[in-house]
Amino acid sequence: MLTLNNVEVMYNRVILVLKGMSMVIPEGKIVTLLGSNGAGKTTTLKAISGLLRSEDGEVTDGYIEFNGERIEASDAETIVKKGIFQCMEGRRVFEHLTVEENLLVGAHTRKDRHNIKEDIQKVYRYFPKLEMLKNRQAGYLSGGEQQMLAIGRGMMARPKVLLLDEPSLGLAPLMVKEIFSIIKRINEEEGTTILVVEQNAKIALSIADYGYIMENGRIVMDGPVERLLENEDVKEFYLGMSDKGRKNYREVKSYKRRKRWL
Repeated sequence: MLTLNNVEVMYNRVILVLKGMSMVIPEGKIVTLLGSNGAGKTTTLKAISGLLRSEDGEVTDGYIEFNGERIEASDAETIVKKGIFQCMEGRRVFEHLTVEENLLVGAHTRKDRHNIKEDIQKVYRYFPKLEMLKNRQAGYLSGGEQQMLAIGRGMMARPKVLLLDEPSLGLAPLMVKEIFSIIKRINEEEGTTILVVEQNAKIALSIADYGYIMENGRIVMDGPVERLLENEDVKEFYLGMSDKGRKNYREVKSYKRRKRWL
């Protein structure tokens, strides 16, 4: 459904961030992209969603294809209309608008206005807390409630592909678990294809079908989730585990062995 082939991204025509990035997101699946800070995960999402231009970035090589059509040169509005929606890192709600007004913003590119109320009710079924808070200004919501709102706003665009950037960022563990279980339900019940960028490897791999691991602008490993969970490097560097069990923080911090994929 969505393919990146040998994509390079450069900022300000100087800084090379993605260096031959290739990945495939199959229709109806959840794919996770894992990696540390600065690996290029958010840049990958912005290359797909057309948001690079706002930050003086551009795809300088390779191509991005969605349903057989190249989109790397399309603007963000066009890409949203084609069916790709990105939920930004840090939630990015309109704080001065109410919860319901934020949801309506997510539908602003749609022409089927008669279906919008029905879709708002669908969002409320997935996120009952939002219905209770629908008249509250978004700036007064908790971090978890704002993340629910950001995902709900994305659903209002009726996307074929939903791009989620660090949905667990800054949230309590119980809230993270709740949000990821809802993401899984959306995929299963709506058939929405989802690409999740995460640093929390454990929770991301718990819902995904396939995973990619990214370092320094390149994919260094990929495979079905079951295979990644059995990989010794993934267990050690992303899950804090080893063949002797869970490592403590001091061991992980001081461990010097190079990763096998480098």
